[in-house]
Amino acid sequence: MNQLTKKICTACRVGAPLATEEEINEFMPQLPYWEIIEEKGVKQLKRVIIFNDFVDAMAFSQKVAILAEGENHHPAILTEWGKVTVFWWTHKINGLHVNDFIMAAKTDELIT
Repeated sequence: MNQLTKKICTACRVGAPLATEEEINEFMPQLPYWEIIEEKGVKQLKRVIIFNDFVDAMAFSQKVAILAEGENHHPAILTEWGKVTVFWWTHKINGLHVNDFIMAAKTDELIT
C-alpha cells in the first residue's frame, strides 16, 4: 500500500504553503504513473488512465468524483472514449499542495 493513501487531506487555505521540492521528491516515486505539468504557470499532477470503452471511463470518473467529494478536494477530470485524464492541484494556492499527492495516490487505488 502506498504511504500517501494512509494520509488525510487537510483543509487548505489561501496562503498555505506549496509542496516543497523535498516533499515532491519524496512523493513522486510513490506515484509512478503521474507527471508534473505546468499550465499557465501553475504546477499540476496529471495522469491518463486507459479504459476499454466510454462506459468504463465514465464509471471511473464517477469514482473520482465521489472520492473528491469525500475529501472536499476536487480535480479537473477529462472523460473521453476509453480514456480519463485527471489533474490535481490546489486552486487556492495556484500550485501543488501535499493534498494533491495524497489525492493522486487515492485516485490510483480506484483503478481496477
